[in-house]
Amino acid sequence: MGTKIIGTGSFVPDHVVTNNHLAELVETSDEWIRSRTGIAQRRISDSFGTSQMAAEASKRALENAHVKPEDIDLIIAATSTPDCCFPSAACEVQGILGAVNAVGMDVSAACSGFIFALSTVDAMIQTGMYKTALIIGVDNLSKIVDWSDRSTCVLFGDGAGAAVVRACDENGQGIIGGQIGSDGKKAAVLSCWSRTMGNFLTGKKPEPGYIVMEGQEVFKFAVKKVPECVEALMESMGIGMDEVKYLILHQANYRICESIARRLRISMDKIPMNIEKYGNTSGASIPLLLDELNREGKLKKGDKLVLAGFGAGLTWGAVLVEW
Repeated sequence: MGTKIIGTGSFVPDHVVTNNHLAELVETSDEWIRSRTGIAQRRISDSFGTSQMAAEASKRALENAHVKPEDIDLIIAATSTPDCCFPSAACEVQGILGAVNAVGMDVSAACSGFIFALSTVDAMIQTGMYKTALIIGVDNLSKIVDWSDRSTCVLFGDGAGAAVVRACDENGQGIIGGQIGSDGKKAAVLSCWSRTMGNFLTGKKPEPGYIVMEGQEVFKFAVKKVPECVEALMESMGIGMDEVKYLILHQANYRICESIARRLRISMDKIPMNIEKYGNTSGASIPLLLDELNREGKLKKGDKLVLAGFGAGLTWGAVLVEW
């Protein structure tokens, strides 16, 4: 029994915020942001919540897969920014779509979330628990960004990506293998804590916090851990990077992707990028990019792809897929 991606979809808000717009908020410039991150603009939601964005991406994935909502058995949403603590974003999406036969739950692994969700679904399908699943990566990061903090506000954007996967008996297609990991000792390197831990004992109201990041530490972690994870996965599968068409990386920073390419000794031609248009969309970045490649006709049957992410936790993971 295997797990095959049979459809993809994505959604980004209409509102475009350019680097020049941000230069009106903080001391920065288009050249400063582009040269350090590769980002030119990002999409910011002024009306769509996390679950709405997730539902829009899901509708497009279902249409692309030719699957009806009632045929979905399982929905997993990977998000760090749900609209509420509960119900889960996945359950809200279930209600919006009318996926009456599905069970829904969220996964929180930040920018690695889609990889964690895909690995979880693959394991569940292989046990025979479910047959058809909807996996969503979605984040509405604009609501937890401190727009006066230049070190973070220039990086992030909002968006959603989704994939429909199905159990398959075809040999040599679908998910071939994967690895995920985490290091909680470095949790403070990238975090979003409540500013006030409030309750009746403290006499204070709880207040939401903002993203806090030690940029250099995240950079060093990503350029070391991601190549290690990818190489370990490829070695365990007995497959060389020369057999892989694309390494679909989390879109965090162009420089990070360049460094990963150098460490893996591969050309940047193998690492498609869309960070210039969308910025870092966290859990949405990998499925959003995957959907772009799919709809542009750049993915052919039999292509081998490595999907790899890294993020808060600290977390990381990679999945090897045959399209």
